[in-house]
This record gives sequence, structure tokens and C-alpha cells, in this order.
Amino acid sequence: MTASGVAIAYDVIMALLGSFLIILGIVLFMVCKKKPVESEETLPVKLCAQAYPLTDIDSATDGFNPTRMIGQGRLGAVYSGVLSKDQQLVAVKRIHPRLVLSNAGFGFSSVVKSISLAFHPNIVPILGFSQAPGERIIVTEFISLGSLDFYLHQNPDGAALLDWSRRLRIASGTAQGLEYLHEGTAPSIVHGCVKSSNILIDDRICARVSDFGLSFLAPQEKRGLLGFVDDEYWVERGVPCKETDVYGFGVLLLEILSGRRSEEGLLAKWALPLIKEMRFIEFLDPRLVIPSDIKPLVRLARVALACVGNSRKSRPSMVQVAAILSNLEMEVSCP
Repeated sequence: MTASGVAIAYDVIMALLGSFLIILGIVLFMVCKKKPVESEETLPVKLCAQAYPLTDIDSATDGFNPTRMIGQGRLGAVYSGVLSKDQQLVAVKRIHPRLVLSNAGFGFSSVVKSISLAFHPNIVPILGFSQAPGERIIVTEFISLGSLDFYLHQNPDGAALLDWSRRLRIASGTAQGLEYLHEGTAPSIVHGCVKSSNILIDDRICARVSDFGLSFLAPQEKRGLLGFVDDEYWVERGVPCKETDVYGFGVLLLEILSGRRSEEGLLAKWALPLIKEMRFIEFLDPRLVIPSDIKPLVRLARVALACVGNSRKSRPSMVQVAAILSNLEMEVSCP
């Protein structure tokens, strides 16, 4: 082949290669355009709580009709409501007037907006809030089956509805919800009052942690809090921390296992010696049949002992507790 022939062949090859690269570039562009890489910007984002006029809340609850009241606790009364805009069923917490008065200068709306960004399968989403002179309102998603407290302590048939496997599932879900609040949010959210009345159950029998981050409304009020926080809480003048929540979760486990109320700390005093002495038959809820394999309940009781029986420095974190309970739940469901 002559030199000119080689040059022509070279030019043809380079032209074909250039065309190929152009076509390849077009194809890659079209593929990327049709299937964009998912980034944090494309993922769903939880919006902060919406501010509702008090008139909307009044209309949703029929003027806070007593027949709509579905619960009452240390922070206030809870009503079922229907928002007129989209006919959404919601739960409306109306903070006690005396707590509103004592926190008149506190940034209620800024706190609620901050904690409302929390979003996890095991917590109750905060949808909105309302405030006016003498009124502070929090609007959350409505959870259909009520509280764990109702099934353990109020409903005569509730204990049978929550068998051991469901109780373990609820305990594990609660731990995951608290773990998320402690480690999955920035800044971290401390619940401040972990107890069975603040653990709701949805229609899939999954635990949903409610009332998180609201301890600022009643930091030193002992009613409804004694027995659910450690002694250090009162020494620190009502300032909750992650370790406080771990203690409260341990008390919750004692309630789940024994079926007994906390009784302002008496439950822990009664239960911990029985756990240490391995007297589990005396400790477990007598309304349920003792399972043939008692090992998962023994392990759950030991977790409760670690949460309640130790000082703050020696307690496990919710990350550790959630991991133990998640593994335990998997072992029970998949023997």
C-alpha cells in the first residue's frame, strides 16, 4: 500500500472512530436523561409543621367537643379531629392552660417546627401547630389503635390481644423509634417521658413513639413522670437526656413483661430483684401462657435490668438496645 493509501485509510478510521464516539455520547446522554441518578435532592423530604389558624382547629374538633376527647395526660387533652381542607383525620393535643401560662415566653413554634422534621416508621409525625393567647396546640397523625397503656392496663381483653411475640415487636419498634430520635436527627431529640401511654399502636401492630421533645412544657412536674425517669433527673432540675430515655425504656420493658403499672417507681423495686434472682415465673404477666422457650423473655428482662438497674454512665445506649431487640425479634420470628 502506498503512503497516500495509508493516509487515506488512517483518515477513514479516525472519522469512523469520531462518529462512534459522538453516537456513544448521544446515547449516554439520552440514558442519563431518562434515568437520572437519585440524589439526596430527589429523595422525599419531611416538611416542617404547618401553622394552622385556631379557627381551623376549633372547626376540626367541633369546638373541642368532649365527645371527641381520646386521651388526657400530663401535658394536655387529646382530641380526634378532621381538617376541613382535605378531610384528614388527625389527633389534636391541646396543652393545659397552666402550662401555656408558665411557658408564655418560650419559643413554642420554633421548637415544634424543629422536632416536626423528624420522620421514621416508629414515631408519630407532627403535622402542624396552632397558637393564640392562652392556647398552644399540636396536630399529629392519627394512630388508629390507641396506646400501649390501654392494652396493658385498661382493656380487660388487651393482654390477650398482645401476645408475647407482639409485645416483643412493640418493644423492638419503640427502641428503633427512640434510637432514631437520639441519633438520626440533628440536633438530637430527647423524648423526656418514655412510658406506655406515649407509645401508640397502628393498624399493623407497630409501635409509634409520640409526644417526643415536649418535656420543656412541664420539666419539673412530677405528676405522670415519677417512676419513668431516673433519680438524676430531679437532681438536674428536670433536664432530660438520652440516659433518661434509656431508663424510661427499661421501665417500659418491665411493664410489657409483667403487665403491671409503673406505680411511681414501685414496679422497678419489685421487678429488679426477681430478675436478678432468675425468678421469671413470678415476674412475667400471669394473664399470658408462659412460652415453651422462655429464653427471649429472659434476654428482654436482662435488657430492662441494664437500662434501669445501672447509673447513667453504665447504661447502654438506645443504639445498643435497639440492636439487641432487633436481633431478638428476628430470632423469634425466624427460628
